[in-house]
Amino acid sequence: MPGTRNRIGIGLLAAACAFLAGAIAVALWKDKKSPADPGNAVQVAQGKAVYDRHCASCHGTRLEGQSNWREKLANGRLPAPPHDESGHTWHHPDAVLFGITKHGLVPGKYAPPKYESDMPAFAGILADEEIWAVLAYIKSTWSDEIRRTQAEINREFRNR
Repeated sequence: MPGTRNRIGIGLLAAACAFLAGAIAVALWKDKKSPADPGNAVQVAQGKAVYDRHCASCHGTRLEGQSNWREKLANGRLPAPPHDESGHTWHHPDAVLFGITKHGLVPGKYAPPKYESDMPAFAGILADEEIWAVLAYIKSTWSDEIRRTQAEINREFRNR
């Protein structure tokens, strides 16, 4: 029994540390520009490689999403949306996009209560810097106008 309690304690401690690190990253970001920088060629290249490996199978190699992404499937879930300008990714602040990528579409936080999604959580699979790099890559494909609009959404989110 003592070994089981120790493993549970260590697991809880690790989860608390991971949560704290994420909270600190988001808190620090609230005072600065986003860690997802579409103007950083190195970060964008890293993000494209990570996107191609982990995201493109659902969201498309050209960020186009799955067909009929606004229509529910037979199981009641929605197909993967596009991340290009035709989708709604740019309507969300980076902190929310980061949270969805890291933790999945958590009902009540990033989705309506009882919402079910096929979007996996990438915590434990991708490092935070890889998630920010994917977001930088996605943002790098948007027009200047869409980037300006999304930057304003980020500013409003940080200032609320």
